[in-house]
Amino acid sequence: MNSEIAMYMAQVLNTGAFIALALWYVVPRLRNLSRSSALMALTAVHLGRTLCLQIYASQDAGMKMANAVRDQIVIGDLAGWALALMILFCLHSRLRVSIALIWLLVVETVLDFGSGTIGYILAGTIGEINGPSWLVVAVYLPMVEVAVGLTIWQLITRRGEPLFKTEGRG
Repeated sequence: MNSEIAMYMAQVLNTGAFIALALWYVVPRLRNLSRSSALMALTAVHLGRTLCLQIYASQDAGMKMANAVRDQIVIGDLAGWALALMILFCLHSRLRVSIALIWLLVVETVLDFGSGTIGYILAGTIGEINGPSWLVVAVYLPMVEVAVGLTIWQLITRRGEPLFKTEGRG
């Protein structure tokens, strides 16, 4: 087996494992949370997207990757991180713009991960990923992808539910 096949295999196996864990453990807990709390938990997963910055160290250690591909990955992930942080602030502050921003994060993540994967493939560098970068691509990306799926599920199935519960007056 070569490193490219190993990477794809790790991504598929980890995606399957995270889907199973989500169905067994995460979905039942999300159902018990308020809509805003569930969306906060799923959005918080994106705060790990600063892991993209380690790509500079991997490149310095010999990983072959074009600077343009590296920069596209870093810019996309840092944009997603900033958007996630803004969403968490908006949800915490009970701002209605939160839902629109969450949809924006979903679209940004799908486009970012898609273009990053295409960049790796076209540059022929997916098999060159090593060290911490390997763990990010093989483990963290599938986790975020499953979180995005769960976010879409929450946005669609709970759209009629109020985002913020009003506190009763006693």
